[in-house]
Amino acid sequence: MSDINIHFSREEFAQRQDRVRSRMNVQGLDGLLLFKIEDMYWLTGYDSDGFSIFGCMFIGTDGQLTHLARPADLGNVSYSSICEDVRVAPDSRNTNRAEQIRGLLDSLGMQGKRIGIQVDTMGITPRLFLQIKSSLDSWCDLVVVPDFIRELRLVKSSQELAYIRKAGEIMDIALEKTLEATFAGAFEGDIYATFYDTLFRLDGDLPAHIPPLGSGRSALNLRYTTGRKHVLENDQVTLELGVAYRHYHAASMCVVLTGPRINDRHLKMHAVSVAALDAVQSILRPGTTVGEIYDKYRSTLEDNDEKQAVLTVCGYTMGAAWPPTWMEQPMIYEENPVVLKENMSFFTHMILNDRETGLSMAVAEQAIITGGAPEIVTHVPRTPIIKNQE
Repeated sequence: MSDINIHFSREEFAQRQDRVRSRMNVQGLDGLLLFKIEDMYWLTGYDSDGFSIFGCMFIGTDGQLTHLARPADLGNVSYSSICEDVRVAPDSRNTNRAEQIRGLLDSLGMQGKRIGIQVDTMGITPRLFLQIKSSLDSWCDLVVVPDFIRELRLVKSSQELAYIRKAGEIMDIALEKTLEATFAGAFEGDIYATFYDTLFRLDGDLPAHIPPLGSGRSALNLRYTTGRKHVLENDQVTLELGVAYRHYHAASMCVVLTGPRINDRHLKMHAVSVAALDAVQSILRPGTTVGEIYDKYRSTLEDNDEKQAVLTVCGYTMGAAWPPTWMEQPMIYEENPVVLKENMSFFTHMILNDRETGLSMAVAEQAIITGGAPEIVTHVPRTPIIKNQE
């Protein structure tokens, strides 16, 4: 099988599989049913969004590695995955996915064995899980496993970091072009078009999360909403943009003030956002806990009289991700005990929404954890972005 359509060496894939099998042995597992596409990609290169309908992969401690895929996904499997044992799960009115999974396991001699199953993923619905549980109860020892492959993926390889850096380069250029397209009178759809046109021309991937972009009242929306409108004078435009390269993500966030009148409150909020970002980045070091990052964010806002603007999360790790979101655990919230290690990557966002005045401000960048100061891979202006000031 040609390697032309995989983005890591076979040696790196083999090392990842060995690490997973080692963790499985510690947990006393004979095999593991995977439904998380991020984990399948990490282990085999499999690249598809077919997980949204159905897709399963099995990895065994004795070397087994098998895809169970719908006919519509066989092209993606042969195009992108190093896994050579592929079983077909046909669609029909009487299709029973749980029985197809049991048939796969039976063919691999797994009856009576201890089989783990992933549940913390968009790739398995509660209905399917209950069907699988019903089918496999008393046939094998089915156990829900912790999300340990995600934990293994937190520390990135040199190739993964190269993809994150490339995503950051594309993000910086896309942000520059998007800022040029953002001004009073601009149509939000044209701003989006500039962003997407740029990322595609630079060989970027669609981000797993629809980037929130809004002006006026919708500038306070931290999630995508439908309905485009024109940017006004004396407006605020929130841009939370992300791109991917080989599915590895980088993001940034900022607010454009269109002028000519600039609210002093906006300027104060911007200064606090920058101070919080600088403070957080100053402790992005190995040994810091994720909870301590949150504490630094919160204390900076509180020390600057912005206690009412403190959110319960100020960022999260980023890596390879598929829709519906680019966000992964650990999220940066209070008392999160996860310890930062070299070669992790985090997106930290300092967002101030003043719901009494309807004003919004934010700055956010992505960083790679190093042995010293973090490597910043996306960059936003530290001065207020003002398009037309009196």
